[in-house]
Amino acid sequence: MPALAQEAPSHRSQDDVLVVGQRREAALDDTPGSVASVDAAAIATRINAVSIEDTLKYLPSLIVRKRNIGDTQAPIATRTSGLGASARSLIYADGALLSALIGNNNGTASPRWSIISPEEVERIDVLYGPFAAAYPGNSIGAVVNITTRLPQKLEATVTLASNVQTFRFYGDDRVLPTRQVGATIGDRIGAFSFFASYDRVDNLAQALLYVTATPATTKTPPIATTGGVAALNRTAAPIEVIGASAIPQQVQDRFKLKLGLDLGSTELRYVGGLFLNALHARVESYVRDTAAGQPVYAGTYAIAGNTYTLAASAFDGGYYDLDERQWSHSLSATGSAGTIDWQVIGTLYDYAHDVQRMPTGALPAAINGGPGTITRMDGTGWQTFDAKLAWTLGTTVLSAGGHLDRFVLKNDQFATTDWIGGGEGALILQSRGKTRTAAVWAQDAWRIAPPLTLTLGGRYEWWRAYDGVNVSTTTTPMISTVQPPLDAARFSPKATLAYTLAPSLTLRLSAGQAWRFPTVGELYQVVTTPVPAVPNPNLRPERARSEELALEQRDGHGGARLALFNEIVTDALLSQSGALNGTTIVATFVQNVDRTRARGVELSADRTDVVPRIDLSGSVTYADATTRADAAFPAAVGHTLPQVPRWKATLVGTWRPLDGLSLTAAGRYASRMYGTLNNVDIVGNTYQGFYKYLVVDLRAQVRTGRHLTVGLGIDNVNNDRYFLFHPFPQRSFQADLHWTL
Repeated sequence: MPALAQEAPSHRSQDDVLVVGQRREAALDDTPGSVASVDAAAIATRINAVSIEDTLKYLPSLIVRKRNIGDTQAPIATRTSGLGASARSLIYADGALLSALIGNNNGTASPRWSIISPEEVERIDVLYGPFAAAYPGNSIGAVVNITTRLPQKLEATVTLASNVQTFRFYGDDRVLPTRQVGATIGDRIGAFSFFASYDRVDNLAQALLYVTATPATTKTPPIATTGGVAALNRTAAPIEVIGASAIPQQVQDRFKLKLGLDLGSTELRYVGGLFLNALHARVESYVRDTAAGQPVYAGTYAIAGNTYTLAASAFDGGYYDLDERQWSHSLSATGSAGTIDWQVIGTLYDYAHDVQRMPTGALPAAINGGPGTITRMDGTGWQTFDAKLAWTLGTTVLSAGGHLDRFVLKNDQFATTDWIGGGEGALILQSRGKTRTAAVWAQDAWRIAPPLTLTLGGRYEWWRAYDGVNVSTTTTPMISTVQPPLDAARFSPKATLAYTLAPSLTLRLSAGQAWRFPTVGELYQVVTTPVPAVPNPNLRPERARSEELALEQRDGHGGARLALFNEIVTDALLSQSGALNGTTIVATFVQNVDRTRARGVELSADRTDVVPRIDLSGSVTYADATTRADAAFPAAVGHTLPQVPRWKATLVGTWRPLDGLSLTAAGRYASRMYGTLNNVDIVGNTYQGFYKYLVVDLRAQVRTGRHLTVGLGIDNVNNDRYFLFHPFPQRSFQADLHWTL
């Protein structure tokens, strides 16, 4: 429903000015469809939030794949899409795009969360489904709008936090500490306001990868060893876990500056951020040479009566150094002129320095140097520009706008004689390309009668992919080609009909079509690890047709929503195995899957003072998401879509026994998932498998005075040990201290 401001009295006060500001935002961001929200107070009270993605983990139907503190590869899964579909959701912070639409995966295309700190958040709103014309087709799953604040008076904060995880799996038995320190300062001086922040995270996390081997028949006399862990892989074949790989130790620094100038009817704002990440990933072998007592990294060995052969490069993929420096800038102007509200915003995200160094020689000798590779993503990034206005005419709100974006992928890999400090040698891999989109949109929210509101909208987009170049000297066959450009133009209609059954009860029917254009990574990215894949430069846009019927109750103490949803995607962009570019060679790459369908029901509720001083919120989601037609891979038909569980649930309870004291218990659940289109990965709780989980978190927060707040928490208190391809965090203890001026 459109939010209409009350007429301001002639004796306008400072509070009235804030009401006008809220009306302006509501008119510009009026979004039909279901919305879930969390504000700064709830985040501080209920969530052990080390980083911004933590703040979403209890919202309905969402899964955040955060593998460890400091993880830069943390996409979200929504009602209908899995963790490998990062381009089917949009993340914004004050209008600046954080979604890395350079790809559609849970690796390099994950959102750039690290540019935002929980300390600066005012509120977060999640919009479900592609029902708002203001957003591109990447809104198929959800749109996350993060709103940060500018101070109204002098303020300053200092934050100290520590997190300790105990992790035991396979041959690992580790205590993993994290230290965090941060500070903010801000003020408003007349029409000018500013906010500056800095924080640092220094952490050691659990292994993200494991080295495994299958029994082999060989004539080479094996060397006797001890150690190793017998297990099954995700297809139930016996394996031996040889060691842990990609054990991250990293230091991250985040700098933020926000400037605002309030000129009465117009507000100007600049937001800049700098993210630094120094990550050192190391390995540990569980196997020892019986005679020499030294760790085993390569060769032919006898373990528990079986013979295994490890390639010289078996551990190399998890032994590397990564150095990142990324910039984010946005400049916006927002204003009002009578009944018209408007905004223009331009954003820039730049991978100014992104270098990964990795050995190719056998360990342990490679620890001290030797041949390797240097992978650079310098120059990758995106620019966006949006202009929009909202015109309020009585009970009608007419909004419209225009959009431009440009995404650039630059990913080059070179050989080097010294992986630690050597220069770049011969080119091994090259993935380069660009996409750009121009769009216009309009939307009309019309109150037909006092109980009935009809919102109609449409978005027309012109898309182009160009300058694609691929080189690979390691794949079979070798690749060296300039890829052809692609063009497409599509229209996406939207409609929502809302009926107010009672002052606090609304029935809403929404329908929308969304075109999700291929990302530059899907078209041109060559991947060799951890899963070999090649680009597909001839992809078609995927088309989603989505519907939602929602009954929502809302009053002063919270609300509840029951939503039925359905989504049919044709030409779905999914990764699978098939014949490479018309040849008989089988490879893994993104293809257009003929048809997928996801339908289900979501029940969510939040309530303050269910009984005095006790707040409850929770959700349950059931999704039936399957492949309906796939000519290239018929075995997938009828099976569950990758990484989309049938059941998801959350429950959060907060007790406030005294003023200034809150005690929270929260739980998250997801049922069994699959990682393959044909669901042959029948073993879930193993490395590379996808399993179910039930995680219970606890948090206590006490305000000890006007300036000091102390938080104590335990995440995964029940110590659930589960895999979503990677092992996920086990029980961890957190303490945080916040000083406020």
